[in-house]
Amino acid sequence: MLRRTLLAAAGSDRTRALIERSPGSRQIVKRYVAGPATDDAVAVADALIEDGLLATLDHLGEDTTDANQAILVKEAYLLLLERLAAAGLTPHAEVSVKLSAIGQSLSSDGEKIALEHAHAICEGAQRAGSTVTFDMEDHTSTDSTLKIVSELRRDYPSAGLCLQAYLRRTEADCKDFATPDSRVRLVKGAYREPESVAYQTTQDVDLSFVRCMRTLMAGEGYPMLATHDPRLIEIGGALAVRNGRGIGSYEFQMLFGVRPHEQKRLAAAGERMRVYVPYGSEWYGYLMRRLAERPANLGFFARSLLSKD
Repeated sequence: MLRRTLLAAAGSDRTRALIERSPGSRQIVKRYVAGPATDDAVAVADALIEDGLLATLDHLGEDTTDANQAILVKEAYLLLLERLAAAGLTPHAEVSVKLSAIGQSLSSDGEKIALEHAHAICEGAQRAGSTVTFDMEDHTSTDSTLKIVSELRRDYPSAGLCLQAYLRRTEADCKDFATPDSRVRLVKGAYREPESVAYQTTQDVDLSFVRCMRTLMAGEGYPMLATHDPRLIEIGGALAVRNGRGIGSYEFQMLFGVRPHEQKRLAAAGERMRVYVPYGSEWYGYLMRRLAERPANLGFFARSLLSKD
C-alpha cells in the first residue's frame, strides 16, 4: 500500500511542489543525487572510483515532449562523457540513459529520434572508452526500448539493457538477451504497473528476480545484478559459483546513497560493484520511485523534510 502511494506521488504535481519547497529537501536530495551539474557528477564518480567502486551516471529527466529538450539531453551526455574521459575515469565509469529523455515519447517520430540520439551517445561513449546502458521505464515502452537497443547493438555490441523483474514477461526477455557479449542490468522495477503485466507482491517480485538471475548467470552475457537485498546478493554470488563465473564476468549494482558500506564491503571482497549515480535538477520523480523501492528510506526522508538545516 505504501509503495503504491509513493508511486502515485511521483506523478503528482501538487506533491512535487510541496516537497520541492520544503527546506529539508536539499538534505535528502544530496544523499541520493550527485548534484545539478556535470562537474558534480564527475566529482562523485571520481570519489567512488577512488574507493574501489565503479560508476554509472544518469542525467535525470524523462518523458521529454519537446524535440529541443531531447537534443539538450543528448548533448549533456556527450559533455559528460568528454569530462569523464578528460579526468581519466572512463575505464571505470559509464552512463545510463532513459530513451524517453532523448525523444522516445515525442508524438512525431519519437522512436526514430531516440534511436538517432542514442546512436550519437553510443558513439561518444566509444570515443571516450566507455559504455552505455539503457534504462527501462514503464511497461508501455518496453517493446520500443528492446527494439531500439537491438538496433544499436548492430554497431555497438556493448550497449547495455535494463530488464525489470516485476514484469511478468521479463524471464522470457532474459532468455532472449542472455547472449554472448550482451550486457543486461536486472532490477526489480520502480514504476506503477497493473497486475495484468506486473507482479504486485514483494515475494513474487523477489522470486522472479531469482529466476531471472538464474537465466542470466547461466547465459553467455554479462549480468549486472542491481539489488540492495542481502538475500538476493547472496543468491547472486552462489549462482556465479554454480555457473563457474569468475570475478569480472558479472557485477553488482546499487544506487548512490543506499547501503554505501555494503557497496565498499563487496568491492573490498573483490566483487565488481557499480554505483548508479543520478545528477541534474529533475530529481523529484527519481527520488519518489527510490522511496517506493525501499520504503525504509521514508523515515530518513520525513526527518529531512522537517529539518530547517
